[in-house]
Amino acid sequence: MKDIQNTFDNRGIGIDKVGIKNIRYPITVLDRKNDIQHTIASINMYVDLPKQFKGTHMSRFIEILNEHRGNINIKDFPKILENMQKRFNANSAHLEIEFPYFIEKKSPVTHSRSLMEYNCKFIGIKNGAGADFILVVSVPVLTLCPCSKEISRYGAHNQRSFVTVHLRFKGLVWIEEVVDIVEASSSAELFSLLKRPDEKYITEHAYNNPMFVEDVVREVAKKLKRNKKIVSFSVEAENLESIHNHNVYAYVEYDRGIK
Repeated sequence: MKDIQNTFDNRGIGIDKVGIKNIRYPITVLDRKNDIQHTIASINMYVDLPKQFKGTHMSRFIEILNEHRGNINIKDFPKILENMQKRFNANSAHLEIEFPYFIEKKSPVTHSRSLMEYNCKFIGIKNGAGADFILVVSVPVLTLCPCSKEISRYGAHNQRSFVTVHLRFKGLVWIEEVVDIVEASSSAELFSLLKRPDEKYITEHAYNNPMFVEDVVREVAKKLKRNKKIVSFSVEAENLESIHNHNVYAYVEYDRGIK
């Protein structure tokens, strides 16, 4: 049969990224406590397309996933990206794997056990011989407004906040390490299961530890800088405000090679 994708395109415009998005696929993730964790990811795969070719063979992306079945993890990212380059005769390859990661936590007073979900992403890019890898971890936390506490006769407004960390590193940085740092930089951490004594503790702990969104990103950045394995990072925090009709936001980035 005629290969339409390989026919000549006369418009003279190359495409930076072409591929597949949002394919659900099982992967394994390194787990600090249990060695590995099985989860389901949403995967995006792209390559560049030279200007002379009409299209890309999309089925090859699925073939590559199937070839790496059971080994789709951070260790095999370079192999998968190289495979994409070779199979498509491409200069650049992009692989994005987004997945839920679960950590067992015990509530602070009753020690009730439950699984807490964190949204994570692996991003891999290979341009020619150069490669880049980014770990993304999003952590929900509780923040309590210092200003509200200061000006109120009693009580203070609080909100759920989402802190997202992008980082590049050498060696191994555990997802749990990032989660620990973010949760320790908030007014209080969140849990899936809390009994009344736990709720009392969390409420009072947050009240005694008020944090602006600016405080959160600064505290996370300060702690990340101490880890010499981390080469560069960005931290963003968004508070889902409880008494305003808007959210508040802060962002900071750092590169050990520059600063």
